[in-house]
Amino acid sequence: MRLPTMRRAGRPRGEGPWPWLAAGSLALSLLMLAALLLLLAGRGLGHFWPAPVVLVTLDDGHQLAGQPVREERRRTLEGHWVRERLYRVGNRDLDGEAWRWVEVGRIVAEETPEAWAVIERRRWGELIVRPLALEEAGRRLTEAPLWSAFEARLERGRALAEERDALREEVIAPLARRLAAGHDDAAARERLVAAQARVAELQAAMARDVLVVESAAGERLSVPLAEITAAWRPNAMSPAEKLLAWGSNLWHFLSEGPEAANSAGGVWPAIFGTVLMVLLMSLLVTPFGVLAAVYLHEVAPQGRLTGWVRIAVRNLAGVPSIVYGVFGLGVFVYGLGGRLDAWFFAETLPSPTFGTGGLLWASLTLALLTLPVVIVATEEGLARIPDQQREAALALGATRAEMLRRVVLPMALPAMLTGVILAIARAAGEVAPLMLVGVAKLAPQVPVDGDFPYLHLERKFMHLGYHVFDVGFHGGDVEAALPLVYATALLLVGVILVLNLTAILLRHHLRARHAAPGTR
Repeated sequence: MRLPTMRRAGRPRGEGPWPWLAAGSLALSLLMLAALLLLLAGRGLGHFWPAPVVLVTLDDGHQLAGQPVREERRRTLEGHWVRERLYRVGNRDLDGEAWRWVEVGRIVAEETPEAWAVIERRRWGELIVRPLALEEAGRRLTEAPLWSAFEARLERGRALAEERDALREEVIAPLARRLAAGHDDAAARERLVAAQARVAELQAAMARDVLVVESAAGERLSVPLAEITAAWRPNAMSPAEKLLAWGSNLWHFLSEGPEAANSAGGVWPAIFGTVLMVLLMSLLVTPFGVLAAVYLHEVAPQGRLTGWVRIAVRNLAGVPSIVYGVFGLGVFVYGLGGRLDAWFFAETLPSPTFGTGGLLWASLTLALLTLPVVIVATEEGLARIPDQQREAALALGATRAEMLRRVVLPMALPAMLTGVILAIARAAGEVAPLMLVGVAKLAPQVPVDGDFPYLHLERKFMHLGYHVFDVGFHGGDVEAALPLVYATALLLVGVILVLNLTAILLRHHLRARHAAPGTR
């Protein structure tokens, strides 16, 4: 009799090419994710590196100073292919354009002189110029070296601006609110007048220093130091100084508010608004989702009606997010918000308090959007708990409520956190419903401050996803917006990653503590 041939150990029957196909798909997915992150990091983080300033001389004798961005091949009207290079030349108020395409073949000479500087202003964007002199109240100064004297006076101006802003926020604003509330206090009025006079003195001191600069075309401009937010000479910087400048620029991007219609400045209000909205959404959706899942799996009779409810919950997960936004606008904003205004804020009507988009309605809308995800994930976790655990608890004399509270729910905590992780990942990137229920292009105040009740749920807020949409599609300067789009998108991915990792670590801890035997 012929004995069956022995199969190689570790290779089950019928395995075929499927493990290799699965491994290849996973590797391809990881490569695509790595490529996406590298693209975002390269285009976004590279924007903050101090690029050199190149002084270009053309074949007709004209000169321009700018920072090279990229090269492209273009076809002329005559049908010839030429290579052109894009330069960021700044000086919008002098030349009328901040970018310029130059044919590479027309370039006669290129230099990188150390004297040329990049100056960022509060208005009109960047200047790429050569500093000539400092003036104080119309008098030309002879301080040398010029750049060191300029940096010293710029730092003094920043200190004056910080003192002015502190007086406005900590003294003038509280006193003005106190007097507007009807507290007629003579001492408060005197302090207010003195603070306003000090602010006027600081403004005058900041306005007297002026930097005289010259462009590559020979045009001269007097720039008040009060209008300058940052300045550097990239051609005179060492690699270590450029690295420090890169870190400083990145920190300003993360810690400051937007400027120039979101085409410059930072994204701190958008970071704060995104994280706060996601945290509020998680606090709202978790208890409702867990209670609904526990009822469906542990309490409700398992019949046809319960099956229909499960099908309805799973179908809700596929509803387009804009539908939830319309629902939130009609029910939460106009419905609940309008009633709250009529009951508690009638004196402010017709200006709405809660009857307009805000942080609370946005969090509720996204909680409703992610509720099916939490219900499904929690119910699947409950289904994986062995029935022996429930029977053992009941056999030891526990009531049904005690069995659910002390045995089932602790063992289902990892599944609950899985649902919350999925909810965070979806809610943090949603933009369409937020456009209807509370997100703002520019919010002058964050929803948290030192005034009671400290957390202002009625305020509008900024969001990283909407910031990407607004900068990328509503900005006037597309070339300037592209690096900010990449940087903000990378930051949004990072925020989602941090929130998810926090929930994953907590889930791992709870799984190791409460997992059933044989399920770890």
